[in-house]
Amino acid sequence: MKLDIYQVDSFTNEAFTGNPAGVCITEHPLDESLMFSISAEMAVSETAFLSLNDFNLRWFTPEVEVNLCGHGTLAMAHILKQKGLVAIGESIVFETLSGPLEVTVGEHDIDMLFPTAELEFDTLVNTVLLELLGLKLSDVVSYVQFGPKYLIEIKNEEILRSLSPNFDGLNELEGRGVVVTAKSDFSHVDFVSRHFSPWVGINEDPVTGSAHCALAVYWAEKLNKVALKGFQASKRGGFVGVELMPNKKVKLTGSAITVIEGIIHV
Repeated sequence: MKLDIYQVDSFTNEAFTGNPAGVCITEHPLDESLMFSISAEMAVSETAFLSLNDFNLRWFTPEVEVNLCGHGTLAMAHILKQKGLVAIGESIVFETLSGPLEVTVGEHDIDMLFPTAELEFDTLVNTVLLELLGLKLSDVVSYVQFGPKYLIEIKNEEILRSLSPNFDGLNELEGRGVVVTAKSDFSHVDFVSRHFSPWVGINEDPVTGSAHCALAVYWAEKLNKVALKGFQASKRGGFVGVELMPNKKVKLTGSAITVIEGIIHV
C-alpha cells in the first residue's frame, strides 16, 4: 500500500524552524499499529492522521498516542488547504480524543479553537524536579499543575533560555510534561516558554500548541490581557498567538510551511 505523506513545520513561515509534524490523510482509518509504525518512521515529535470518512484526527508520537496536539492540528489544516480540500475562510471540525476541534483557515494564518486548561495553584513544589530542570527555588515565581503536567513561571527570560535539564534524571521521576515560562524581555512578545517531556520520548518539544492552552489562561490573568503572543524559545523556536474565547475555549493562531512531500510504502 502506498500513502501520501508530508512533513510540515508548524508555528512558523520559515523552513527548518517551528515544530515539524508528519501528516497522513486517508479515506478510512488506518490500524493503530500501522499509525505507530509510520510515526516511528517519520521520527518527529508527532504525526497527525486524518480519516476523511469521519474526519477523525489522531496524533501519535513514536511511543504514545496523545490527546491533544496543536502543531499537528495546524499541520493537518495546512495540508488540507494546500490540497484544496478546505477553502480560505472555511471552518472545519475535527473529531478528536479531546472532543470536536474547530479550525478556520485564513489566507496566511490558521485559527484553532482548543479547550482551555484547568490550572491548579495549590500544588506542592517538587524540589527534585526543579533541581533536574536546572532551577533553584528562588528562581520560581509560580508553580502550577494542569492535568498531568506542570507550569512553572520563573524570574526572567535569561534563566529560561539557559536551562539545560538532566533528562535522564527526569525520566526517573513520574511525569508527562513540564512547561517553564517567563515574561518576555521584548515588547512584541508577551511571554516566552520551553516545554520538556522526556516521559513521552521528546526531551524538548520545539513549539507546543497544547501547552499554550495553559499558558493563555495563566498569562491572560497575570497580564490582564485577553489576546497575547507567545514565543517558544527552543532551538528551532516558533510564535503562537493566543486569545481567550467564550465557553472555556482558547484560540491558537499560527502559520505553517510544507518542507517534505512524498509517498510511504507500507
